[in-house]
Amino acid sequence: MSNTDWDAKVVIGQKAKAPKVTRKETDLNAARRVGAVVGTDKKVTAGTNKAHVGTDHQRIAKLDRENEVAPPPKVPPSVGKAIQQARMDKQLSQKDCAQKINEKPSVLQDYESGRAIPNPQILAKLERVLGVKLRGADIGKKLEGPKKS
Repeated sequence: MSNTDWDAKVVIGQKAKAPKVTRKETDLNAARRVGAVVGTDKKVTAGTNKAHVGTDHQRIAKLDRENEVAPPPKVPPSVGKAIQQARMDKQLSQKDCAQKINEKPSVLQDYESGRAIPNPQILAKLERVLGVKLRGADIGKKLEGPKKS
């Protein structure tokens, strides 16, 4: 207990002095006379429109366009026509055909119009129900039954 200094002051929560920003030459000279550390930074884009400073933004936008991921491939129109033709041959409406493959009619609409992203599972279901080949080569060709050996 003999090491305790009762006269020492401890200040809690005192903030360090933040650097002062001045725009006047007189304040700057006064700080130099006192001996304070003075730093002068000139703003590069002072008084200009920051959005149109050179062609940097154009170069960056071009890089962004080059690095974009290509959109996923859509169903080829030949597949949509083959689905539609096979459905008409079996006298099925889009709604009936969609019910047989357990999908929404809008999914079948997208496949027929060529807006859908091809899903092998849906195409396999359609091949089974319609009896037409929809993947690989020979799209639209009738499927034979299972080969007997």
